[in-house]
Amino acid sequence: MKFKELINNIEHVHFQLFEQATKQVNSLQTIRNWLIGWYIVEFEQEGEDRAKYGSKLLVNIAEQMKQRRMVGFSDRNLRQFRQFYLAYPQIWQTASAKFNINFLTRQIRIHNIAREEDFYNDLMLPVETLINTLTFSHFIELLRLDTQLKRRFYEIEVVKNAWTVRELARAIDTLLFERSGFSIDKVGVVKNIASKSSIQPKDFVKNPYFLEFLGLEEKFEYSENDLEIAIIDHLQSFLTELGRGFCFEARQKRITFGNTHYRIDLVFYHRILKCHILIDLKVGKFDHADSGQMLLYLNYYRKNEMTEGDNPPIGIILCADKDDALVEYATSGLESELFVSKYMLQLPDKAALLKFIKEELDKTKSI
Repeated sequence: MKFKELINNIEHVHFQLFEQATKQVNSLQTIRNWLIGWYIVEFEQEGEDRAKYGSKLLVNIAEQMKQRRMVGFSDRNLRQFRQFYLAYPQIWQTASAKFNINFLTRQIRIHNIAREEDFYNDLMLPVETLINTLTFSHFIELLRLDTQLKRRFYEIEVVKNAWTVRELARAIDTLLFERSGFSIDKVGVVKNIASKSSIQPKDFVKNPYFLEFLGLEEKFEYSENDLEIAIIDHLQSFLTELGRGFCFEARQKRITFGNTHYRIDLVFYHRILKCHILIDLKVGKFDHADSGQMLLYLNYYRKNEMTEGDNPPIGIILCADKDDALVEYATSGLESELFVSKYMLQLPDKAALLKFIKEELDKTKSI
């Protein structure tokens, strides 16, 4: 063994085991916080002197922990622990296995019975996966979501994308759930996470896109140029809406054939897919001629703009409305990847979102 090899071996074993130790500490902290939440709820339900403390129970616990010089037990943190237990009662199985604790209490049984009829229960990833992947800080962000369906959605995205806490918070704050296509394949998504299957262009193209941040009104008379200018003025928000990997490259990219000039509205490069993505903006409904124009752009880029290591370009026609049957006939059989997506200038209300999601889930069940 040479000296340089010795140093490399020490460095490798340090980082490998340090990472494992950190994960172990994070998972044990998560379980500890869940157990504290469980003890608090059990006391509130069954404690012999619970009436003595009433609404000030958490304040009293925090004061006792402070007197014992134990940090991290403010009444705010204790409230989070209790909320964590109530939101994730399934963790009792992992806690029981690790600490040999008997959880066959009335409170646990009530929660388990309720969860058996939970419409979204089979969207949840295995508890072990969540505990071993997420820190408790991740769970704190998830707890601020107001529905279980949103929580299931972000759990999957966190595991799939290995998000940091900051990235998860940003996704929630920028309404990723509301903006996504909501086509949640509850079996396929989990399988893809487990198998780490190869990425496909369709995984990065949404339908619909929500562009309410542009400030354009649905009934206002605006042109494609107005739409493009608004997007450029809000480019950061538009990149967030597009999703991971999109890097802005050009607007009104000119390509020339003889004396005839054409202009591609927006050009991006996708660092994950390793290809150019061309976007054509349409203020009206999709027409079959739009696909022919985009095909022209794609063929040009394939021949003149691709460099070594690039994959073939992808086209997205972003329109105000579309007929799915027309889209199918206008784009089927093409060698190029061409997508037609709607954009919406206003977010639908919560009731419409939930209705749409349930319809998509019903479609998935029937396949």
